[in-house]
Amino acid sequence: MATQAIPEALPDTISFEEFLTSFDGVHAEWVDGRVYVMSPNTDRHSQVARFLITLLQTYAEEKGLGEVFVPAFAMRLSPKPSGREPDLFFVSREHLDRNRGSHLDGPADLVIEVISASTRVVDRGEKFFEYEQAGVPEYWLIDPERKKVEAYRLGEDGTYEPVQTGDPPVLRSHSLPGMWIAVEWLWQQPMPRVTSVQREWGLI
Repeated sequence: MATQAIPEALPDTISFEEFLTSFDGVHAEWVDGRVYVMSPNTDRHSQVARFLITLLQTYAEEKGLGEVFVPAFAMRLSPKPSGREPDLFFVSREHLDRNRGSHLDGPADLVIEVISASTRVVDRGEKFFEYEQAGVPEYWLIDPERKKVEAYRLGEDGTYEPVQTGDPPVLRSHSLPGMWIAVEWLWQQPMPRVTSVQREWGLI
């Protein structure tokens, strides 16, 4: 998702609480007191994001594992003060007490960003290290333009380690045990029907 700073509208920094009130329902992020409004997504970006949201939520509900959150719902992180709104993030049942109704207070278990040319640097740079330092256990980067995926998992030393997706590549998450997503599904036109994926998973 593309970001655009709006210093003209907000010359001064604001608190996270003010951000939640003033930008309720707006797809925006709060970083160290500054607000960044998210630019509209491309159609392909939206297709991939919706597909992943539906798959993860379907599996999580069926297995009773937790909840999937989407913009405009912020994930408040530290040590760098920020309120990020990833394309989607999963919170396990054990960590749903972090849900404050208006935002998630702490790291999600799995964060997924669907990146584009305009966000590649931020998603692979600033957000990568921010999520790592905040203790987000798993981070996936999905790049529809380049048809590439990157999956990372926190190692014992607290830094991200790349996860091998195999050949053919498949995405798997420790937070959603038993779920798998064939990477080729993300590039197909049209994408597989959710019921077809459910059959692959043995849910129906």
